[in-house]
Amino acid sequence: QVQLAESGGGLVQPGGSLRLSCVASGSIFSINTMHWYRQAPGKQRDLVASITSGGSANYADSVKGRFTISRDNAKNTVYLQMDSLNSEDTATYYCKVILKETWRGPFGIYWGRGTQVTVSS
Repeated sequence: QVQLAESGGGLVQPGGSLRLSCVASGSIFSINTMHWYRQAPGKQRDLVASITSGGSANYADSVKGRFTISRDNAKNTVYLQMDSLNSEDTATYYCKVILKETWRGPFGIYWGRGTQVTVSS
């Protein structure tokens, strides 16, 4: 069984930085893409950033130049470095991972439970 565990959220002042981590554990054969989403109260869950197994990254326009996604394939971990945070970044952040549990099996989609990021003075 695969589990995803996010960490690194918290309260930060505007202009500050946070680094989120998401570790995938359990029965994992290979990991394809890894993603970060966020959801503010009363709003839909939106894609923030994605990274392929080869390290190619894509970002939502709202975070380009401020957020950096990276991954450590040896540790089955994806990171989100968030700089120049503002109040509009306040949300629960979720990681999503596309992976195979066995070499014969299909790719499956797995979600973490989320970590809260609050940007406030």
